[in-house]
Amino acid sequence: MSIRTAFTCILVISLWCAVGCGAPGVPMPPSLALPRPVDDLAAVRKGGRVALTWTEPTETTDRQNIRRRGDTVVCRAFGVFPMKECQAVKQLRPEDLHSISPLAGRRSRVMFEDALNAPTEGATQFATYAVEVENRREKSAGLSNQVRVSLAPSLPAPSDLRAEVTAEAVVLTWSAPDTVPAAANLEFSYRVFRKLANAADYTLIQELPAKPGRQRVGDHSFEWEHAYDYEVSSVTRVRLPGVEALEFEGDDSPVVHVFTRDIFPPATPTGLQAVFSGVGQKPFIDLTWAPNTESDLAGYKVFRNQPGEKPRQINLELVRAPSFRDEDVVAGHRYIYSVSAVDERGNESPRSETAVESVPLP
Repeated sequence: MSIRTAFTCILVISLWCAVGCGAPGVPMPPSLALPRPVDDLAAVRKGGRVALTWTEPTETTDRQNIRRRGDTVVCRAFGVFPMKECQAVKQLRPEDLHSISPLAGRRSRVMFEDALNAPTEGATQFATYAVEVENRREKSAGLSNQVRVSLAPSLPAPSDLRAEVTAEAVVLTWSAPDTVPAAANLEFSYRVFRKLANAADYTLIQELPAKPGRQRVGDHSFEWEHAYDYEVSSVTRVRLPGVEALEFEGDDSPVVHVFTRDIFPPATPTGLQAVFSGVGQKPFIDLTWAPNTESDLAGYKVFRNQPGEKPRQINLELVRAPSFRDEDVVAGHRYIYSVSAVDERGNESPRSETAVESVPLP
């Protein structure tokens, strides 16, 4: 081998070592591919069901992306906090997880609903929940954060919710149990919800304490000529010393549908008075009456007749104010007046009591 050839070989070997032959590092153990434990588990009870939500992990404990997902185990224990190990109630495959995340680009939030098959009557009793995310080899890095749910009783959902549209309110009635559980640390109430028929979400419009027998509440905040859906849910509040009050809703009542058609006339005007005036000027009769208070009042109609005649309307357009001047009067005649109120949908009240006035002769 020539000197030039040997030097070339040494140079190539030296360059290769400079790139790939560094000092040996700490050996890296193979990844166990354990998903990171869930840390944001949340639970909401409604009636005899508990909705669990959490964010699905995307990395392993050694910060590698999860490529192949295993099952998620839902764990539940009664009267134990914290759980030492998972007491499984459901094994969820990856395809069983129902995503509730509405925004693209965010980590998927998933939900599972559990049926409480052993609720108790005690205000201090509770269930503990956790989830455990496994890899493909059914191994996990441990339980998630743990959450507690009250096992206090809830009132049954009203089954006979009814609604009646009146002139002042949509009146809702339903039956409560003959006896409402009585305990120093338990409170029960009812929540009334309403939404427009084509809307997605309900709005809380009123809450009232639960009492035995027939319940009654009026919705005064509705608008006329709209279709509404109403439902009622019971609420249980647990108050324990040194602990923030805990509450949860019971099951919902059946939905009752209402269309608020306005067929209700305004109140009949009152206090009508008629006064002649005309000394030294063209004669007229002034009318005044007490104003109506309806929010949808459009105005008033004024009627006049003479003895032996039928009343007829004498104003071409509705009168906005509770007063009117009749200048079409003749000396020596006696006039009888009455007034009705009209709302924005054309509903008209009965005519008021009459007021009589005469125009004297010159």
